[in-house]
Amino acid sequence: MDLPLAVQCEGITKRYKHFTLQNVDLSFEQGTVMGLVGPNGAGKSTIMRMVMGLIGPDSGSVKVLGHAMPKDQIAAKRHIGFVAEDMRLYEGETIAFHMDFIRSIFDTWDGDYAKVLLRRLDLNENQKVKGLSHGQRVKATLLLALARRPGLLVFDEPTTGLDPVVRREVLDEMMNALADETRSVLFSSHNTLDVEQISDYITFIYGGRVVESLNKEEFIDGWRRLRLVNPNNAPLPALANIRDVQQSGQIVTVTVTGYDDSLPAVFSQAGMTVTAVERLTLEEIFLSIVLFAKANAKMELAA
Repeated sequence: MDLPLAVQCEGITKRYKHFTLQNVDLSFEQGTVMGLVGPNGAGKSTIMRMVMGLIGPDSGSVKVLGHAMPKDQIAAKRHIGFVAEDMRLYEGETIAFHMDFIRSIFDTWDGDYAKVLLRRLDLNENQKVKGLSHGQRVKATLLLALARRPGLLVFDEPTTGLDPVVRREVLDEMMNALADETRSVLFSSHNTLDVEQISDYITFIYGGRVVESLNKEEFIDGWRRLRLVNPNNAPLPALANIRDVQQSGQIVTVTVTGYDDSLPAVFSQAGMTVTAVERLTLEEIFLSIVLFAKANAKMELAA
């Protein structure tokens, strides 16, 4: 049985003076985590703003928990929790003030859960915001979002600038919030390690376009680095799935996507010795995708 979709973006386009988000399709089921990865200026924040109902697409459609955005954003936002590393709180007020404020607006506020989060995140509810460190502010905004028990959590670069301990605490609570398998997360981050750890799906954005959007395990499993010895300088097989080639004398390193176990034999038959087949980290895949996209963009401009 297919699960209902948490977010469904179909063909969304948004034009600005110096940037265009182009025909983006993005969707994931309730109870899952979508990691959104891309360099600065790729279009991640534009997608986030559309999901939050802050802007509407020039064309295409956005649905969040079944609500059309931005038309039904009031109904949708009752079930969306948003956290960003640069969110602003009232400097002269305490964490307790903010908790009472959110509780007065949302009838889903869970006071017992809020107390648990205070303890887990090592926060003092009587401390004023102006005395909080950057990490404590991020943890406070996380508490305010989670204690509402929203159906969808939208995290825009939440771990940026955090030390390793605080970053681990934030990620742990994000995962704890998914324990009942009904809540969903849209998670944007420059830190590919964070995305790799918690995401079920990964979408790569570059230049306003979706480059890849797949199940994380299947996606990462499809990438390999082959280390070869090419003693006779034979030409490489003309394979469409080669993404990068590095050569130093007889030593050749080839990065491929869509890997299968028959691929080493193809290089062997071409006169090369395969010395190693290695998996790639998500960061290495991300860099490969960006470099490949940049190379294609230059070729299109030159054509």
